[in-house]
Parts: sequence; structure tokens; C-alpha cells
Amino acid sequence: MLKEKMLNALNEQINAEQYSALLYLAMSAWFHDKGLPGFANWMYIQYQEEMTHANKLFTYVVDRGEKPVLKAIDQMPVEWDGIIEIYEATLQHEQHVTSLIDDLVDVAIEVKDHATQSFLQWFVDEQVEEEANVTEILDNLKLIDGQGNGIFMMDREMRTRTFVDETVTK
Repeated sequence: MLKEKMLNALNEQINAEQYSALLYLAMSAWFHDKGLPGFANWMYIQYQEEMTHANKLFTYVVDRGEKPVLKAIDQMPVEWDGIIEIYEATLQHEQHVTSLIDDLVDVAIEVKDHATQSFLQWFVDEQVEEEANVTEILDNLKLIDGQGNGIFMMDREMRTRTFVDETVTK
């Protein structure tokens, strides 16, 4: 059984992960519209990952004998001025999610919920990886000023990314 404060915080995080998923799906749609299927693929994989994160939290709440409470998802942006802006927004969003995960850990510590604290460590580690991946892409985009043949080459590379449900292997 979870303490009410912990349950509420976990339910909020489920909502935040679903928002993240839909944000990345909107970004994928933007890339498809711009004729960049590799970047669209990369964002679609992000969408899939975020949904698995939401599902991992959902399952944890159920496994702890509680009821997940799903809420309406806020409208996310659907238009951006360019590729660099999208990846800057992605990095900023991942940094925000990192702060949300840190806040969850703080609640688990506060209410002395050691099981949840242990469970959340996976998310702490995942956020380090998420921010590093986006930073690398953003750095590369800035090197080519977000245009030209470099975009074509990056788009081809982005096509190779495949979805792996890391929630079941970590």
C-alpha cells in the first residue's frame, strides 16, 4: 500500500509521461510533414519509450495495491520553427522530466517509502541517458546549423533507431 502523498505523486507522473509521449508524437508528425522520415522515426521511438515509462509507473501503482488515476492530457505544441528548436525543446522537456523524477524520489524519501525509492532509481538512471542522447543530437545539429547536407546525413542515421522496451530489460 502506498501513502496518499506518494500515490498522488506517482499518478501525476503517469500523466506527465503520457504528455511526454504525445509531445514526441506531435514532433514526429512535424518531421513527417517536413519530409524528414529519419527524424520522424527518432521521435516516434521517443513516443514509444515514454508510453512504456507511463505503463511501468501504472503497473507499479497496481502492483502496490492501488488504483492509478488517469487525467486529461494538456494540449502540447504542434508547430516549431525548425529542427534545432525542436531539439532544444526536447532537451528542455527532458530536463523538466528529470526534475519531476527527482521530486518523486524526494517524496519517497520524505514518506519513507523504500520500495518506491528503489523502483524510481531506474527512472533516475534513464533520465541521465535521455538528456545525454538529446544533447548529442542537438550539438550535432548546431555544428551543421540545422541545415544542408548534414541534415540529410543525420536523417538517414535517425532511420536506423529501433524501439527496445528497456523497461523489461532494466
